[in-house]
Amino acid sequence: MTDENITGDADIDEPTDVVAESAAETDNGTRQSPAPFTRTGWLRPLTLGVLPAAIVLLGAGAGLLAWQDRSHRAVETARAESVQAASDATVAILSYKPDTVEQDLRKASDRLTGSFLESFTDLVNTVVIPGAREKKISAAAQVSAAASVSATANSAVALVFVNQAVTIDGGAPSGTASSVRVTLDKVDDRWLVSAFDPV
Repeated sequence: MTDENITGDADIDEPTDVVAESAAETDNGTRQSPAPFTRTGWLRPLTLGVLPAAIVLLGAGAGLLAWQDRSHRAVETARAESVQAASDATVAILSYKPDTVEQDLRKASDRLTGSFLESFTDLVNTVVIPGAREKKISAAAQVSAAASVSATANSAVALVFVNQAVTIDGGAPSGTASSVRVTLDKVDDRWLVSAFDPV
């Protein structure tokens, strides 16, 4: 057997992993690493799973923020409107003149609702109107300050500070300062007083 044959056999029996390693080498002799994940390989699960979920979450978050903003604005509007209504009603309830006491207090009752309307009507008919006419009593109220205690879209509580001057039969007026806790309910887009409690 010649040397030429031995060399040929050695070439034929060369292990396949050596051949694979040689094939993996580039022209300049450096080794190439196996191909990583292709772009489409990781984009597909991201597109089909993560992105739709993120879009849903973003939409829900935006909806929640919009709802909170609307709720906050509604409460702030309720606070402002109820405080104004409480102030106006307080002046109407505590102000009258002997000659027009019935008309004055009837107008005031238009700002009231519920059981308070009933008790106020009974009080003015049996006590205030007869007394004002007989003793020529007049009363003038002025709100010095008012603030919201609590408010929702349909109910509110306000604290009203009021000064009232009462005159009897043309005499010198006597002044009193007091504070009232006014509870209001929204009825047909109007804030009406449902409770009127001195504090």
